[in-house]
Parts: sequence; C-alpha cells; structure tokens
Amino acid sequence: MATILDKISAIEAEMARTQRNKATAGHLGLLKARLAKLRRELITPKGGGGGPGEGFDVAKTGDARIGFVGFPSVGKSTLLSTLAGVYSEVAAYEFTTLTTVPGCIKYKGAKIQMLDLPGIIEGAKDGKGRGRQVIAVARTCSLIFIVLDVLKPLKHKKLIEHELEGFGLRLNKDPPNIVFRKKDKGGINLQTMVTQSELDLDTVRTILSEYKIHNADITLRYDATSDDLIDVVEGNRIYVPCIYLLNKIDQISIEELDIIYKIPHCVPISAHHRWNFDDLLEKMWLYLKLVRIYTKPKGQLPDYESPVVLHSDRLSVEDFCNKLHRTIAKEFKYALVWGSSVKHQPQKVGKEHILADEDVVQIVKKV
Repeated sequence: MATILDKISAIEAEMARTQRNKATAGHLGLLKARLAKLRRELITPKGGGGGPGEGFDVAKTGDARIGFVGFPSVGKSTLLSTLAGVYSEVAAYEFTTLTTVPGCIKYKGAKIQMLDLPGIIEGAKDGKGRGRQVIAVARTCSLIFIVLDVLKPLKHKKLIEHELEGFGLRLNKDPPNIVFRKKDKGGINLQTMVTQSELDLDTVRTILSEYKIHNADITLRYDATSDDLIDVVEGNRIYVPCIYLLNKIDQISIEELDIIYKIPHCVPISAHHRWNFDDLLEKMWLYLKLVRIYTKPKGQLPDYESPVVLHSDRLSVEDFCNKLHRTIAKEFKYALVWGSSVKHQPQKVGKEHILADEDVVQIVKKV
C-alpha cells in the first residue's frame, strides 16, 4: 500500500513542480493518466478478495438513496435524526458515528433512504481512516448531501470535493461529451468539432499510450481537458448531483446568511432547531429528478396516496409496467393516460409513450 501512496505523492510533487504551458501539456497529461491508474488500484486492490466488510454496505431500499458526507462533528447525525426520526448516536466529540446508519423518509409519496456515513478525514481517498469504505458507499447514492459547518471556513468544502473526486465521483457535472471507440488497427484518429485549447493529437496519443491503447477513434465535441479524456478512458466515473448543507446557521448573523445564500447548490439549515428544512426537501426533490405516476384501477378513482415513482431518465409506459410487476409488460395491450403528457384526456397510448409528472395511468391487458 505504501508503495502506491509513495508513487502518488511523487507524481503529485512532480506535477506541482512542472510549469503549465503548451510544451509541457503532453507530459502533464501522461502524469495525470498515471495518477488516475494508481488511484484506481487504491480503490480496487489487485489480488484476492478482501475480508468481509464491517457493516458498511446497507441494502438499498426505496426510490432513491441519499448519502450524508462531511467531516466529523458537523451535525450529520443530528440532521438524520430530525429528518428521518432515526436515532444515530449524537455526542459533542468527533467520530461518534462509526458505521453507516440508515434512515428513511417519505416525501411527496416517494420513499427516500438516507445514510449517515462516518466522518471523512483529509487523505480518505488514500485509504486513511474509514474513508475508503465511506466513499465506496457514497458512490452508490443517487444524491449526496455534503454537510458543512457554517463556522468553519469553506476550505472544508474544497477538501471534501478533492477527496470525492480522487475516488472517481464527479459532483454536479455532466459526463464529458467525448466519443471514444477502441478498434483493432488504424492508429489514433482524433476529430475535433471545436478548437481545443489543451488537447492535441500528440497529447491524446501520450495519454492513451499510458493505457496501452494505440488504435482508437476519438471525437471531441467541446473544448475538453486532459482530465475529461482520462475520465472517459477510465470509464468508472460516477456523476452524482450534490447539495451543500451549511449547518448551524443559528450561530451567525442575518447579513452572513444573505451572503451564504448566493453560493450555488447550497442550502443553509439548522439541524438542531429544524430551520429551513422545507427548502432543503424541495431542493432535494429537484436534484433527485423523480417523477410520480398515479395508478387507476378500472372503474375506480385514481390512487393518489401511493404513487409509482420513476426516475426522469426512464419514463416510458414500459418502465412504469416493469416497476409495478415484470409480468405486466408481457400482457400489456394499451394504456389510458390522463395528464400533461397527452393531448386528450384520457388518451390511448402504447409502451413507448413518455409520461410526465403526476400523470394518471390505467393499464389494459390482453384478454
């Protein structure tokens, strides 16, 4: 383990020493690729399987999963207790929570699982503390709450982002618009749709040769960086939405609060006094991109109490059927839909129809 860490620190030191200009772009690209490969080895060690985990992985339940990430003693456990009514041990000293504590809330008919993860310390991505297991669980979440203490400076935000990015999590980013296709022969073929400020054919060749890729088609559709190219080649990056919760706002002035509200992706709260929770839940719903679909049995009123919750990527009637039960799609004849996704109320639609939020659906089966 130490050897990998030594290699990482040596490469980071060399990158810090190297001046950034066009002449050194290829060399820096090569170093970044090496760094990414070493980081991957840290996450997934080579060789036999590791021992059993210490109760970190929690079974996934509900429609979405939110992880609370933050340094020790910023109020993650208090927040989970007040939101979900689950008792996660709270005390005034650091590192109170030692394993994952799950809780569940119902919001707008959707069941949302919340995980209180143990505190992260600096150097977690290099295997310090419980950081590796914490971030491994964070990779499975559909939204991350980074809990910060208002009184502590914003450098904590930078540190946590750095730890999570070192583990292949990309916060509030879209996947790079780069087409990358390996082939058997023909060398490296680079196409650019717009002028590139950082990447040219030589830099791309240098980065890919580090991965022992010598034949590939690459299309850059925007001004990409070498980090974006490495993310695409690695292929194990996870793009997660993230909300920063600034806790303990009961200890600052109104003027400071006004400034804090201008930070993007950020919600100031007080977990202890339950301040601003409605704003937090509203923003959470927005970032999770969940859609509620109501069912309507034949000849009865729609069931508005328990909606079927779909993610905005998968909104077809077929996805809706599979969410109810996987046999329904086989017996499906057509569906009647009321709501904003159709012109007529009701309208007869097939499996491919895309539903909208709060539509009412009645499924008609084959006889």
